[in-house]
Amino acid sequence: MAQRAREVLEGRKAPVEPRDAATVMLLRPPPGGAGPDAAGLQVYMLRRQPSMAFAPGAFVFPGGSVDARDAEIEVGWTGPDAQEWGRMIDAPADLARALVCAAVRETFEECGVLLAGPTADTVVADTRGDDWEADRAALLARSVSLAGLLRQRGLVLRSDLLRPWARWVTPVTEERRYDTRFFAAALPAGQRARDVSGEADDAAWLEPGEALAAARRREIFLLPPTAVTLGELGACGRLPAALAARRRITALIPEVFMADGAVWLTVPPGLEYPL
Repeated sequence: MAQRAREVLEGRKAPVEPRDAATVMLLRPPPGGAGPDAAGLQVYMLRRQPSMAFAPGAFVFPGGSVDARDAEIEVGWTGPDAQEWGRMIDAPADLARALVCAAVRETFEECGVLLAGPTADTVVADTRGDDWEADRAALLARSVSLAGLLRQRGLVLRSDLLRPWARWVTPVTEERRYDTRFFAAALPAGQRARDVSGEADDAAWLEPGEALAAARRREIFLLPPTAVTLGELGACGRLPAALAARRRITALIPEVFMADGAVWLTVPPGLEYPL
């Protein structure tokens, strides 16, 4: 990695163009029955398989690259439209639609949670049956698109259940680069997040502070955008505050530079790095 960073920084290799991607911080109140206004919150995280080419072993939020199928315009949809989402996440309308679709699709593929419902004010109550698992497998196999699945089920995508959070771009020195929009969403009532991702070997609901403390003890590995986001979530204190947070979305690109013969990485100015 250090050798590639030197080659890119010295102009001997061109930076890779980043791929558009989406990730979702799936949130819930702390367990115990205190209700959604209880102090604290938890976020669902996956640990990537050590064999993965990108971020092996890292604890991350569900998500992945935008797929060509995510751009289908004939998708059942309710909530803010593509134009409004484009303004919220700093993207053209067609890309904004694809990013929202990718966020919903990846959340269903990786943890079995579907942000969709029969009507504009309802949401699917449970997605753990064999029929739902068959639909999830079809999405993974690319034999059906998210638009097609929703159409077959008579559902509409609930874009209003997502909240824009951030936009992070992988540093220019990386071999695999992503331009990732971060979204937040509350776990829908009745649904259960579960470890169904073939890209992960562990999954857990974690309090943001708990995850950061584990990273400081080197028990888990966090990428800088994940660590910064966990710090921001923890600062919200409660689930309603996290969902109501007004976020200014601009491209955040960690800087890589050489000093004293070593390669260093820093988060963008103005951000608090909690590790």
